[in-house]
Amino acid sequence: MKDADCIFCKLANGEIPTATLYEDEEFRVILDANPASRGHALILPKEHYRNLYDLDDKTASKVLVLAKKMVNKMRPVLGCSGYNLVQNNEEAAGQTVFHFHMHMIPRYENDQVGLGWKMKELTDQERDELLEQLKD
Repeated sequence: MKDADCIFCKLANGEIPTATLYEDEEFRVILDANPASRGHALILPKEHYRNLYDLDDKTASKVLVLAKKMVNKMRPVLGCSGYNLVQNNEEAAGQTVFHFHMHMIPRYENDQVGLGWKMKELTDQERDELLEQLKD
């Protein structure tokens, strides 16, 4: 199912021109129009899913396999030192376009690209509470 009002549906399905790196029946991989670093790309499913919560398991498993394929192809060409795979869900987590997508962000030494969170310490009490609450 596609959403006629979704810009990422239009990008993924070729209705809007993109710098396409890869395409198959289910996905399009494009260069991000507002990259965090040189070679920043997006994996877009051609079907509309609002975010990870709505993504079916079959499609979800294919996304990571495709990400691995793409970063292994792109890394030697870009000469990057590493990669961030980023996927945001809902506004509180930084999602601004509500069509599932995964960012593949090449990282270079001293690139100043930040992911924006401050590390905290997990207390023993918090750990134990969370473990108890999340048990199956």
